[in-house]
Formats: sequence, structure tokens, C-alpha cells
Amino acid sequence: MEARESFDSQSGYGTVKPEAQPVVPYTNQQTLKFVSLSLLFALVFVAIFIVFTKRRSSSRGNALLLVGPPDGGKTAILSTLCYGQALHTHTSLQTNSSIVALSEKKTIRVVDIPGHPRIRDQFREHIDDAKAIVFVVDTSTISRNGAAVAEHLHYIFHAVTSLPPSQTPPTLVLLAHKADLLKTTSSATPDALAISRVKNVLERELEKRRVSQSGGVGVEGLGEDGEQSEMGGLDCSNSAKGEFKFDEWDGGEISFFGTSLRLGKAEGDQEKSEQDGLSLFLEWLNEHM
Repeated sequence: MEARESFDSQSGYGTVKPEAQPVVPYTNQQTLKFVSLSLLFALVFVAIFIVFTKRRSSSRGNALLLVGPPDGGKTAILSTLCYGQALHTHTSLQTNSSIVALSEKKTIRVVDIPGHPRIRDQFREHIDDAKAIVFVVDTSTISRNGAAVAEHLHYIFHAVTSLPPSQTPPTLVLLAHKADLLKTTSSATPDALAISRVKNVLERELEKRRVSQSGGVGVEGLGEDGEQSEMGGLDCSNSAKGEFKFDEWDGGEISFFGTSLRLGKAEGDQEKSEQDGLSLFLEWLNEHM
């Protein structure tokens, strides 16, 4: 504040009066500091969030989900992976989970999801942690149950292709199970025959569902529970005729294995015989899980 001199006519003396100066806008400076600090904290928070998300993403995807219609052999496969032999099982009504040692240094979590239409949706609770989804098909009954099996598989395809782009989808594997029950009349092995039969039946039934939806017709009645569906997930952009083919599926590559659970002739050979029925699938697990 500056002093300004003035003259008093009555007293004859000059007086010094302070001159008021404009108030410095301290409030603007404080606001600027507050905004700067807020931006700094926001950037730190975003950085921490990104690091946390990356760490979480790297720790996810360590589970293998066994899915598929009831009585396909999922629980027997789980018990074989856990104990080396197929135990007596019955239709599951709840999710079973177990840690399986693939080697001395590698373990995975295997989750057996019930296949009943009313509770099969439980697999969605585990899809974020799934590195692979294994769809188990009873090869010996696929010819008469093809529509119901295709409806279930379509449900899985829809869930996988509906995942957000930021999330890596799980790998899909299809097991043509109980291959040993097929009667072979050619040079083809039971496993190869089982895979061929499952692929042919399911491609035909899934194509029916794709055509029904592309024509604006619901696919109710094509599945076991007769539910109407507007599900996607059957696109095959590279297919010459646009029809559904596993090898051309837009959702990614699907691995096929023919599997079975055969009992050994002697008690000492039982575990080896059981593992032999899943040998190629076990090799895939050790390589990809």
C-alpha cells in the first residue's frame, strides 16, 4: 500500500494518507494449486489401476472348465485327472472343482460344470478365470441327441464371443468322448471315427441354428429344453458358402480329441489304461495350460 501526501487547509500541515491497492487474487492461485494436485493424484491413481489390472490379468486364466450335456463323462474325466482312475459317478447337480498336478512343477484348477439346462449357466461364474473350456460329448449318443448337444455348444460359443475385446477368450477344446464304444468297420481308429462323427453331426445341427437365426426365425424347439434363442456366435466369415464349419469359425481355433476311459485287464495296469484313453488330451494340457 503506497502513502500519498495531501494538504490540510485548516491546520496548514500536510498529511500522509495511505493509498489502497487492488487485492492480489490469492484465491485464483490456491485454486490452481488445488487443480494441479488433483490432476497429479488422478494420474497416480490411473497408473496404479493399470498396474493392478495387468497383474490381475496375468494371474487370471489358470482354470480348465469341463462343460457339456449331462452323462457325457465330465465327472469321470475329472476323477481320472485327479486320481488316475475313473470313479463311480452319477449326474452332477453342483459344480465340482479340484487341483490337478500335470507335472511336478505344474498344477491347474479343473472345474466340472453340471450340464443340466437349468444350472449349466454356472460356467459363467468361472469364465473370467478360464484358460480353456473343454466341451465333452458322448460320441455313442450324438446321432440321436445332436440337436440338444448343438444347442448347448451354441450357448458356449455365444458366451465366448460376447466377451469384451480387452479380455483374451479361453481356448476351446471338444472331446469326442467314449470313443471306445464305437464299432469301426474301416481302417480309421476309434478316436478318429469319434471326432469325425461329432464334427459332422454338430456342424449340421449348428448350421440349422445359424440359418434359422439369419432368416429371422427363432431356434426354439431345436434344443433339449425348447427355449427360444437369439444367440450369436456362429459366424464363419471365411466359409465359402457362409455355412457353419468348425475350421472356419470366427471365434478362434477349436482342438478336437477322441477320448475314452478304458479299464485295464489287471489291477496294476488300470491307471495306465485309464491315462492311455486321455493320452493325447493330457499332452495338450501339458503344452497349453
